Amino acid sequence: MIRNIIAIASRYGNVFLLGLWNTVWLSVVSVTFAAVLGIFIALAKMSKIRPLSRIAACYIEVIRGTPMLLQLYFFWLALPNLFPEIPDIICILIALVVNASAYVAEIIRAGIQAVDPGQREAAMSLGMTEKKIMSRVIFPQAIKNILPALGNEVIVMIKQTSLASTFFIGELMTAYKKVQSTTFLALEPLTIAGLIYLFLTVTLSRLTKRLEQRMRANER
Repeated sequence: MIRNIIAIASRYGNVFLLGLWNTVWLSVVSVTFAAVLGIFIALAKMSKIRPLSRIAACYIEVIRGTPMLLQLYFFWLALPNLFPEIPDIICILIALVVNASAYVAEIIRAGIQAVDPGQREAAMSLGMTEKKIMSRVIFPQAIKNILPALGNEVIVMIKQTSLASTFFIGELMTAYKKVQSTTFLALEPLTIAGLIYLFLTVTLSRLTKRLEQRMRANER
């Protein structure tokens, strides 16, 4: 088996590398756009305007309460009805962003609420507007709580992209399926894909921990 793994890795390494690249950029782009969308959703949920707050809360509950694969299928089937020429990969990317945004919104909300309320009161006493308080006082401090959690979300998204192989968009599990169909071997290419996933997640986990440690050290 080990010989087969080495042979497959050397012969189809470029296929796995392309799958790795697609997995990484899908994950990073998804979480990046999800972070932007998540800010608005988090602020909407924290809003004193009840309809807006309820819509945001409902959005989060629906997305977090339904399976990722179902969401992928939904956007893959629904979006072409509105935009007939939209590529499959864009449909999947939008689904990944929507899914991640619900989780990121909760991360951002928790990060904002973790800031000492006295900071807001002090800023208000200085006559700062709500926008300035959020942009200059609250959010810069909340970032320290948000960034490590966003790193964990990237790790989760890397694993979530494996579900996108259902639609053959070129990520790591799609690479596995291509090699498996060519070599008629299942376990060996699956092992290679698993090792790549493990390398990615372990590396990012350690980087996230170091980021947390540095932020805590700076606070002292």
